[in-house]
Amino acid sequence: MATTNDLKNGMVLRIDGQLWAVIEFQHVKPGKGPAFVRTKLKNVESAKTVDKTFNAGTKVETANVDKRTMQYLYNDGTSYVFMDNGTFEQLEVPPDVVGDAANFMLENQEAVVATNDGRVLFIELPASVELVVQYTEPGLQGDRSTGGTKPATLETGHQISVPLFITTGEKIKVDTRDSSYLGRVSS
Repeated sequence: MATTNDLKNGMVLRIDGQLWAVIEFQHVKPGKGPAFVRTKLKNVESAKTVDKTFNAGTKVETANVDKRTMQYLYNDGTSYVFMDNGTFEQLEVPPDVVGDAANFMLENQEAVVATNDGRVLFIELPASVELVVQYTEPGLQGDRSTGGTKPATLETGHQISVPLFITTGEKIKVDTRDSSYLGRVSS
């Protein structure tokens, strides 16, 4: 048990039998009346985001979330297989739990796997990853009708928008949170 004064970003709370991650929080002390804590919570399973207000000092139940760095091995068609680097124990994760992280995962890449009571909650990737552009149309100089970007397919099969000067085979940095192009990677 903790109080709302102990809240931190990333903390996972158990509210009404569901797990909610704290995205952001703000302690508010109005001039009149008691202090309160305004939070933005994300449901760990459904990814739904809600705003919730607590009275300051209210007790909240924290969930014990075990985050371990694991190596992504392969996708066997029905699940993604991860291996703990310390114990070599393998863990199968269903595709609905992996979610959009699958767009940026390559074999042998490390990811953080969060579990609660033996159940996998989510996969956490670094903020950005380096991937090779598998295919993109050649960009024509002066073609600005698309705002200076074109579609590109990454080595994972995911498609993003890149600037016109990017060519097939180039290694680029991609933001894993919103699939945006961050820049070229110099080799």
